[in-house]
Amino acid sequence: MGGCFSDVRGGQQAVGGVQRGSTPTNVGGGGGGGGGHNDAVELFYRAHGVQPLFTQLELSLSAGNLLDLDIMSKSDPMAVVYMKKCNGVLEELGRTEVIMNNLDPVWIEKISVAYQFEIVQTLVFHVYDVDSKYHNKSVKAIKLSDQEFVGEASCALSEIITKQNRSLTLNLQNKKWHGRQGTLTIRVEETIASKTAVEIVFHCSHLDNKDLLSKSDPFLRISRIVETGGPIPICKTEAVNNNLNPIWNPVCLTMQQFGSMDNPLIIECFDFNSSGNHILIGKLQKSLMDLERLHKEKAGANLTKTHNGHEKVLKGQLYVDVFRERQLHSFVDYISSGFELNFMVAIDFTASNGNPRSSDSLHYIDPYGRLNAYQQAIMEVGEVIQFYDSDRHFPAWGFGGRTTDGTISHCFNLNGSPYISEVEGIEGIMSAYAAALRSVGLAGPTLFGKVINTAAEIAAQSLSSNTSKYYILLIITDGVLTDLQETVDALVRASDFPLSILIVGVGGADFTQMEILDADNGHRLESSTGRVATRDIVQFVPMHEVHGGQISMVQGLLEELPGQFLSYMRSRDIKPLS
Repeated sequence: MGGCFSDVRGGQQAVGGVQRGSTPTNVGGGGGGGGGHNDAVELFYRAHGVQPLFTQLELSLSAGNLLDLDIMSKSDPMAVVYMKKCNGVLEELGRTEVIMNNLDPVWIEKISVAYQFEIVQTLVFHVYDVDSKYHNKSVKAIKLSDQEFVGEASCALSEIITKQNRSLTLNLQNKKWHGRQGTLTIRVEETIASKTAVEIVFHCSHLDNKDLLSKSDPFLRISRIVETGGPIPICKTEAVNNNLNPIWNPVCLTMQQFGSMDNPLIIECFDFNSSGNHILIGKLQKSLMDLERLHKEKAGANLTKTHNGHEKVLKGQLYVDVFRERQLHSFVDYISSGFELNFMVAIDFTASNGNPRSSDSLHYIDPYGRLNAYQQAIMEVGEVIQFYDSDRHFPAWGFGGRTTDGTISHCFNLNGSPYISEVEGIEGIMSAYAAALRSVGLAGPTLFGKVINTAAEIAAQSLSSNTSKYYILLIITDGVLTDLQETVDALVRASDFPLSILIVGVGGADFTQMEILDADNGHRLESSTGRVATRDIVQFVPMHEVHGGQISMVQGLLEELPGQFLSYMRSRDIKPLS
């Protein structure tokens, strides 16, 4: 197998410098938690097994009106925070300090948690009154079974994040005591050191030519010098073909990458070769402060190259055409400020699913309550998305079915209404789906174009009145597409709108075409007219390749969603709500 950039086009793409509309790896693209992403960056990190699927958060805790369990004094409270795993096991995340004699404690110790958008993360909080014999011990050494249990509370992490002030107050519960046990307030903050980024546009002039029959194909590689060793590459630009006076696309470096304004950076200019043996044209060492000075003075800096042990100053110069600081807002910034994700679903009613009355059908409704593949996808994905949709009214469609009027429709309302497509909550989708199986005949072929266009129209219409909505269409299907090019055309058009599309493949069909739609190979979709998609908006997961339970399924589907969300917001320069 070839390397991660074995094809020429891939090797010439930029890596690591966050482009406008892409997701910095340190600001939670979710995704990948980890995920909007610079396709070259995505390809690079995947090839190296790195999946940044989370945003690191800090929880601050306080309590009020706690139950007093001491006789001669007040309680000495400590809080313990757990993450509830899918099997019900509680995993401890951390403990606060013990505050003496206080029924309204405000704990200083913060609890760290990795926020993963694609998982419903249930937090459980226990508050204890700590026995005085433990007061001089480390909180880690406190044996919880020896302490008086004050009360507990639980919530999904997303419930806190979606609050405008990122704060949530819960009532503590204790089965042993009747009445109120007090309240617990949780506040969440990101632990990113800084969201400051610097956007730079470089160009060079009079570069030495390293090719014989043409001109060099130059690109820049930027590395940060660290105290513990040599330079660490942090990004490279794209290669500009056949040009000795190249101008590169903007590079955006986060503070996580460059460290500080006076930290030395090594900037090397190479002639790109498809073999991977890139030839050094020249290099220089500058800090961001130096680069800003070059920009203000509109001056160039000469490249150098070591020759026979001596540093030779070259004719070629590096210029900084643009140098500006900007803020990189994260997915959490948008959601907590009031942005909403709006969920839509489209279900495959083609005959290849099998007779719904037969137990081997993918649409079989089990009388004992066991979910079929379609119901599993609706429940697992919907359980995550519904936290971010305030009214929880979801458009739901079917496609490829013969409706009650005898015609085959490739986008019909799942609830049977000729006018209204929305149903209430995930339960509404499940009910409408079960009812549709009794009234709609399975037909075909498998066509996505109409449901994608319908979802895109809803997303487009929202722009005229509200830019704080982002739409997610879940398509569940069992078959190979009949309208691949029409679907690609619809996706390219839809890439301009606030919309992402999640596709779940059920059954044993060949889903090779879906991988094309997913565009995870770094090449964006191209329409029949030659137009290239603005961004990647599709994520595909075949059910038969999901090796785990709910978490694995949802991780596979939603790991790219925060990045896709951010790519849209940043490409339109949409800021979080104030």
